[in-house]
Amino acid sequence: MTISDPLGDMLTRIRNAQMRGMSKTKTPASKLRQRVLDVLQAEGFIRGYSRVEHEGNKADLEIELKYFDGDPVISKIRRISKPGRRVYSSVKEITPVRNGLGISILSTPKGVMSDAVAREENVGGEVLCQVY
Repeated sequence: MTISDPLGDMLTRIRNAQMRGMSKTKTPASKLRQRVLDVLQAEGFIRGYSRVEHEGNKADLEIELKYFDGDPVISKIRRISKPGRRVYSSVKEITPVRNGLGISILSTPKGVMSDAVAREENVGGEVLCQVY
């Protein structure tokens, strides 16, 4: 079975695992997913992740979710740019999420980064998702 939106699938797995109070969840590995997880880890929304290799050149990413006082650190995580409707933003159009309490994750020519880093680097790009 092929997944038409791999990043959306990963975000849904994170959302579902946090609703169930799970400490870890797995998703198939890809470079884009790893870059998004790097940003989530750097911004403190997840504890971390590890790559688990399987036979036949298959790999999974095991994501360690983060909780504070029993509540998930991520209250909302949503996909912005979808396969049917891509959303692009210039550096001037990037707005703070929840007055700076959340982040937007962008795919730019300089790599996948948060909205604050994109403003520092003075680049725009495709808005992948928002997390707060």
